[in-house]
Amino acid sequence: MTVTVSVLGALAALVVAIVLILRKVPPAYGMMIGALVGGVVGGIGLVDSVTLMMDGAKTMIPAVLRILAAGVLAGVLIESGGAKTIAETLVRKVGETRALFALAFATMVLTAVGVFIDVAVITVAPIALAIAQRADLSRMAILLAMIGGGKAGNIMSPNPNAISAADAFHIPLTSIMAAGIIPALIGLFVTYWIAKKLSHKGTKVAGVEQVEDSKEQLPSFLAAMMAPITAIALLALRPIAGIAIDPIIALPVGGLVGALCMGRITQINRYATSGLGKMTGVAVMLIGTGTLAGIISNSQLKDVIIDGLTASGLPAYLLAPISGALMSLATASTTAGTAVASSVFGSTIMELGVASLGAAAMIHAGATVFDHMPHGSFFHATGGSVNMAMKERLRLIPYETLIGLVLAIVSTLVFGVFGWFL
Repeated sequence: MTVTVSVLGALAALVVAIVLILRKVPPAYGMMIGALVGGVVGGIGLVDSVTLMMDGAKTMIPAVLRILAAGVLAGVLIESGGAKTIAETLVRKVGETRALFALAFATMVLTAVGVFIDVAVITVAPIALAIAQRADLSRMAILLAMIGGGKAGNIMSPNPNAISAADAFHIPLTSIMAAGIIPALIGLFVTYWIAKKLSHKGTKVAGVEQVEDSKEQLPSFLAAMMAPITAIALLALRPIAGIAIDPIIALPVGGLVGALCMGRITQINRYATSGLGKMTGVAVMLIGTGTLAGIISNSQLKDVIIDGLTASGLPAYLLAPISGALMSLATASTTAGTAVASSVFGSTIMELGVASLGAAAMIHAGATVFDHMPHGSFFHATGGSVNMAMKERLRLIPYETLIGLVLAIVSTLVFGVFGWFL
């Protein structure tokens, strides 16, 4: 017998989860508690609530396994110094005369090759602080450049958010990565334009804040790039040659090849352990996300949103970016927002005539609109990377949201309005 949660229950689940996350409760627990409360308030009782939560969590297991496997690639890039090499090389090649573009571009590339967006910002931040002091740039300008570049890279990366979208819609990871290229490139230039407007707004960087260059022996740029190149090449065999190599294999192999090319293969266990530690939090959060999705996907909230969209006369494909944006607002996470929106609205969006790739791409881009909200860790980690005060960090939110909106709008134009590549 099918059970249905009331609209009030679904809203209660979201509100409780948001409040608990704001109160610094771990996101996984916050969403699990929110899901349980939502089920009970929604009138289905404890037993059925737990059943829906379990069913929702089960749908996340394939993505969780692939995300854990991706830890090898991330660990190699970060711990070997490869990510730092890539960032420094790109900034140097672009040049300090275009400092803000260089910072945005470097962060975009780092995120696109598989580094978490917050880790990418933290990696580029010391370079950004040094450049800001020499070029007399504001703290807001350099942080927005890095965040915007990171958002652009995030929608064309093999990161957990892309993995969760690919799994939910049963499409190749390379397809969802390729779908983000056009929005990302436009988002990069919009980021640069907005960051330039902020060049002299807010506090400036003092010389004492510059971080001294590390004396560690960094790998060469080519050696560092071999890890993501190998992983992406293996994933690309499916659309190119019809050879399907799952991300659970391609991403760790990329990490192994990268470690070998950098002459660090003896350190692979340490890199993998570090990468696993970074991915564990995301994997656990995704399971918690699944419990929340289990309640919402079996609620009347989905029907209310769809009916509202239909009554407004707006096209059905808008449900994809809107759902991604709303779920990212609730979870303050690109990964969780993408996972919840895909799980809850994915099948409905496709039933309305939207192709699976287009639906996934638009949800994925929509999830970048509000993923920087203060109840998420990204907000605090990025602000801390450039020693930014809370009040000034809050002032940056509208500009971050604008960049996310640009990504979502361009993706909607490409896949919803024009239906390119479908």
